[in-house]
Amino acid sequence: MTTMSTFPICRNHSTLQSSSTNLNLRRSFTTDTHHHHHHQPPQLLFFSRTRPTTACQGVEVKAAPNVSVSGKRTKEVIEDEGRFLVGTYARAPVVLVRGEGCKVYDVEGNEYLDLTAGIAVNALGHGDADWLKAVVDQAGTLTHVSNVFHTLPQVELAKHLVASSFADRVFFANSGTEANEAAIKFSRKYQKHTCTNNGKVPATEFIAFSNCFHGRTLGALALTSKVQYRAPFEPVMPGVTFLEYGNAQAAVELIQQGKIAAVFVEPIQGEGGIYSATKEFLQSLRSACNDAGALLVFDEIQCGLGRTGFLWAHEAYGVSPDIMTLAKPLAGGLPIGAVLVTEKVASAINYGDHGSTFAGTPLVCNAALAVLNKISKSDFLSAVAKKGLYFKDLLKQKLGGNHHVNEIRGFGLIIGIDLDVPASPLLDACRNSGLLVLTAGKGNVVRIVPPLIITEQEIERAVDILSQTLHVLDENNRK
Repeated sequence: MTTMSTFPICRNHSTLQSSSTNLNLRRSFTTDTHHHHHHQPPQLLFFSRTRPTTACQGVEVKAAPNVSVSGKRTKEVIEDEGRFLVGTYARAPVVLVRGEGCKVYDVEGNEYLDLTAGIAVNALGHGDADWLKAVVDQAGTLTHVSNVFHTLPQVELAKHLVASSFADRVFFANSGTEANEAAIKFSRKYQKHTCTNNGKVPATEFIAFSNCFHGRTLGALALTSKVQYRAPFEPVMPGVTFLEYGNAQAAVELIQQGKIAAVFVEPIQGEGGIYSATKEFLQSLRSACNDAGALLVFDEIQCGLGRTGFLWAHEAYGVSPDIMTLAKPLAGGLPIGAVLVTEKVASAINYGDHGSTFAGTPLVCNAALAVLNKISKSDFLSAVAKKGLYFKDLLKQKLGGNHHVNEIRGFGLIIGIDLDVPASPLLDACRNSGLLVLTAGKGNVVRIVPPLIITEQEIERAVDILSQTLHVLDENNRK
């Protein structure tokens, strides 16, 4: 027997409101008292959306309904995930259905303070009004036409990125790993282009560093230091040498041999454990690359776009790259990657050398413009820097004396709490107390990458929860 029910997602029955939207966040779902056979497709369930959207020519249209995660409770959704999805993720046992600002809500109605931001993606938090307006307006105008044609938002976004950076030109992709794949290809092509003019054998090898993470597609994977990521898929791209992060002497000596096409480095390592480069290290890489004709690639996929309190993380070091890769926060939650390059690199790239069907769509680029317009403002960046200092100081006051805490480090709102034991029990305890955080490094670092709009009150609440749950590390260690 099938019955129809309606209930609000949130315990407070609230309706998300902004200057651009009124969403009726009630949902209808079906429950079936009989078990479904495995081969039967699940029934699609919908949010009710009553907001009109504006399409081109000012025509008012009704928005298409959103597909709900399901009316099922957490346990059943997780069981279905185990049946229908490839098992690549060790997910937390939470089914999230809604977000607002720095908070998210699960299918049971529980509220969480979100310090994960979708792994440093949701820089403006959840449901930012200007971002939402940019998405809805563009979706009602032009969503996708491919790169066979010119489109306005893509050109405007490229202009904005060039105007606010070292770069002369931009290539768009769909993710961070795709951006790094493009950077690999551009580096190889640049070396071939250069050697066509001087008759030398083109450099084809790469340098990456310990604890680095550059992606999971085969080229970017070859540049990623964690053996457990690479080993199941070997052989990967050859010609990559991993050096100790920060070891300028070893890097300079290898670059000077003339076989290195490019050096890939994160100014601040996120996945690797929140380690910051030194100015001297990056300057040494820059000088050695200049002398040898190698390219310097900064991967700012996680640390860039305002997270450090600078628009670009490398600005703090006074060192500029030849190529910079971006992704995570650029489109505020929609998939995007970007490769920013100097003219000397761009001059080596010809029609057909690289491409993408979906990259740089009007929809995604218009969303990215909304994000970039906010993040690039000096008062926004100053606020990030101020909140980052406050967050670190508070963590040191409340957690710094604990014997499990080795170090609290970071820059702006990318912060790591380095522990002497695995961090997972602390993550579980935080989640049960309404706080979402991540791990990094070897699983012993608590990674904090909140939305950049987080308030001081939310920072204080987060630190209180971390402080109050820290005791679980002792309890877990005694088992």
